[in-house]
Amino acid sequence: MARGCGGTMSALGFLLILHALPRLNAAIHNSSSGGCAIIRPPRDGGIRYRGLTQEQIRSVQILPVDYEIEYICRGNRVIVGPKVRKCLPDGTWTDMTRHSSCLLLCPRVWTSLENGQATARPPGPPVEGTALHYRCHSGFVMEGRNVSRCTKLGKWDAPKPVCLYDKNSTGKKKLYIGALFPMSGGWPGGQACMPSAQMALDLVNNRSDILPDYELELIHYDSMCDPGESTKLLYDLLYTEPIKIVLMPGCSGVSTIVAEAARMWNLIVLSYGSSSPALSNRQRFPTFFRTHPSATLHNPTRVQLFQKWKWTRIATIQQTTEVFTSTLDDLEQRVKEAGIEISVRQSFLTDPAVAVKNLKRQDARIIVGLFYETEARKVFCEVFKEKLYGKKYVWFLIGWYADNWFKIKDPAVNCTVDNLTEAVEGHVTTEIVMLNPETVRGVSNMTSQEFLGSLMSRLGGMNPEETGGFQEAPLAYDAVWALALALNKTVAPLKAKGRRLEDFNYNNKDITSEIYRALNTSSFEGVSGQVVFDAQGSRMAMTLIEQLQGGSYKKIGYYDSSQKNLSWFGNDVWIGAGPPADRTVVEEEYRFLSQKLFAAVSVFAGLGILLGIVCLTFNIYNGNVRYIQNSQPYLNNMTAAGCMMALAAVFPLGIDGHHVHRSQFPVVCQFRLWLLGLGFSLAYGSMFTKIWWVHTLFTKKDEKKEKKKQQLEPWKLYATVGVLLAVDFLSLVIWQIVDPLHITVEKFTREAPKVDLDVLIQPLLEHCSSEKMNTWLGVVYGYKGLLLLLGIFLAYETKSVSTEKINDHRAVGMAIYNVAVLCLITAPVTMILSSQQDASFAFAALAIVFSAYITLVVLFVPKMRRLITRGEWQSEQQDTLKTGSSTNNNDEEKSRQLERENRELQKIIQEKEERVSALRNQLAERQALRSRRRPSAGHNQNHNAQPLQLPPPPGYPGADNHSLPASFSNSSNLYPGESKMSRNHCHNSQIPLLYK
Repeated sequence: MARGCGGTMSALGFLLILHALPRLNAAIHNSSSGGCAIIRPPRDGGIRYRGLTQEQIRSVQILPVDYEIEYICRGNRVIVGPKVRKCLPDGTWTDMTRHSSCLLLCPRVWTSLENGQATARPPGPPVEGTALHYRCHSGFVMEGRNVSRCTKLGKWDAPKPVCLYDKNSTGKKKLYIGALFPMSGGWPGGQACMPSAQMALDLVNNRSDILPDYELELIHYDSMCDPGESTKLLYDLLYTEPIKIVLMPGCSGVSTIVAEAARMWNLIVLSYGSSSPALSNRQRFPTFFRTHPSATLHNPTRVQLFQKWKWTRIATIQQTTEVFTSTLDDLEQRVKEAGIEISVRQSFLTDPAVAVKNLKRQDARIIVGLFYETEARKVFCEVFKEKLYGKKYVWFLIGWYADNWFKIKDPAVNCTVDNLTEAVEGHVTTEIVMLNPETVRGVSNMTSQEFLGSLMSRLGGMNPEETGGFQEAPLAYDAVWALALALNKTVAPLKAKGRRLEDFNYNNKDITSEIYRALNTSSFEGVSGQVVFDAQGSRMAMTLIEQLQGGSYKKIGYYDSSQKNLSWFGNDVWIGAGPPADRTVVEEEYRFLSQKLFAAVSVFAGLGILLGIVCLTFNIYNGNVRYIQNSQPYLNNMTAAGCMMALAAVFPLGIDGHHVHRSQFPVVCQFRLWLLGLGFSLAYGSMFTKIWWVHTLFTKKDEKKEKKKQQLEPWKLYATVGVLLAVDFLSLVIWQIVDPLHITVEKFTREAPKVDLDVLIQPLLEHCSSEKMNTWLGVVYGYKGLLLLLGIFLAYETKSVSTEKINDHRAVGMAIYNVAVLCLITAPVTMILSSQQDASFAFAALAIVFSAYITLVVLFVPKMRRLITRGEWQSEQQDTLKTGSSTNNNDEEKSRQLERENRELQKIIQEKEERVSALRNQLAERQALRSRRRPSAGHNQNHNAQPLQLPPPPGYPGADNHSLPASFSNSSNLYPGESKMSRNHCHNSQIPLLYK
């Protein structure tokens, strides 16, 4: 573990990484490719080969480069020396200069001495060759040997000594402090903290103004930073004499056990090395104090820096341990109050690869990392691989790592030192100020630098970087002073109540309450700075802010969370021009209609409106001309007006946020809808009305003649248009009341600009829409579509009808064809192209323009041409006087009808005449035959009667042309009365006699 965080976890072992078996086999059996020869295991031990079976282990001779082996020991033996070796490219194994041995472990109970101190030489686990040196505290005498050595058999060569209370001791009354210093384990902080606390005790006991009648004594054990071991030691402290007035644990996990149990014994707990935020729970730990600030004290500093650099979005990655989880929970609450968002929160247990990739995927820029030093190297190896560093990123780390933590070679990290150095450059650390940066003398009459000098002399020249708890030593020193001052403060109140500190026992709540009150109000200048406790019993301290610049840490500021004061040096350095953005800057860019396209279509629409005005003026001016009157000019006027309204809708259809403010855009939407809807209803409705009534009156054969005689009343036409217009008007009114149109913004896929890679363009497009837009469009398109299809059907049905009442219905039918086809194609296409503003506008606007142009040209241009070329713009009376005959459309139609009927009748008469001629020849032959049979009779008859005279056929010589029907002279009376009489006489009287 790293400095002072304690931690609830035991030391983590190496993670076994299994290589792919096929690759391993190939490397094993190919010695020419390089590798390391098999080495022998230590005595009483073995080697664990990763990824190999027993058969492969027996046959293997060469192991590949980067392959790792692990030593294991039999029984209760432990490895002393390197436990893992790695094959190097030069064919050697790592750390071969250090010997690995499997030695028996002697009982650890010898390593601690009640009321005394046990020092191991050499430091480390108690194995063969380890010597323990004992000494008793003041007021105690030793019984037994003061040195004990661990033998090859795993036993100590002497019984454990005992420190007995010296009854003959005179002077000050002793107050005992039960302490747990982790001399080994995950965080061996007791190596420096225990001498520091003893140094403070010596100074306190020599002060005449602090507890003059008392002497403080430490009774301590090695907790090994292990909660399980600490539980046993806590039992020993509580159930063995003398009574301890205060307990002083170190690691967070140990402090949790001790503080939770101490309330049952009315004991105050004062920790010097616990940072877990969970210990700030006053309900769970009511008597707990600590001179080591909570890990959450970093968070106010971080939030202050986020606000200084105007960051509102951060990401976090943490190792899954209780201390980091609770710290992150506190940070989340604080940034939420500050209006800062945690966009990504990642965690990992041992392998951070996936978590780092997720940070990259989620575009994390400002990243807070909470993990131990060993995991930090793993994290930044993955950071290097994912390129999650540089001018766009800032990492916030814990400041209690070693200054060269990223330069330490770690076999568990697959990156070089240069890789890590490159990845960590520029990161920011926050560290609790554990040594007063100012040169002031505090309550102990010692400056921080003088304290370090005294501590170094007590450590006997040990390397501070290799001494556990060296950074936290000032906190242990000030913890003893805080306790001494608090006890000194309780003497007078207790005396007033008739009590003394030496009267303390585990059932006495009054003395505990006085000590609690005194500690809670403590405030003094220590070697670690101002010592003040908050309401949760945690130390309030300043935070040091550092930045890694050029491979070394530089101080860039301090932050005092109690005063909310940031002292900034202004020497921060950034890879880019300044602090990076907290996210990829997304610039919103609205897509607007092409102004050239809008201008071009607007010109066409304007010309179309001008053409509509010309057509409307022409129709109104020539309304008294018979030809115009027979085309139902009022309906044509409605068509022209509807086309102009539809063309006017092109202008709001092309207006967007480039022309009007967003607040005015709904008004533009209303203009689009109403102009286009009513314009279509007026233009198409008037044409549909014409074709509807033509079909109704003139397509049924049985009633055609009767219908022709009927008069088409104008009010029926206007009523039909009015119904269509009213349906559209009501539907639009209901639409706008129930679900009015409003502006919506469509977002498209973000686009990367060509210049700045740290910016993304967010294209936006404004639409007119409503909550149930598809439903309304479905209703409108369904109704209009049926109307268009019906119009096409009616136009087809009436294509061969001729009528004088609506003489332009064929032109109307042609216009309906074009409008229907354009509308049926445009409606679905514009819905598909709605996300492409230029294409959608061009398609819809041009469809409107072409429909209007075609309608106006087809309906009005032929009328203009006829009136201009034939001069029919004059009145009917003037035209008759000039030409001598009526040339109106009605007379011409009648003349053509009569000519067709005359030709048909001439054909019938010719057939009749040929039949009559044949009958005459037959009659003459029969008369001649009868006269030969009866000559006498015939002779007499010839004298008495005139022979039968049949009129010759028309066209024969001698025929009387005046007896021909009048129709043969282009007359309308085909059979006059006389002619009909002679014909009937011939056929009805004479011809039947031929067959008697």
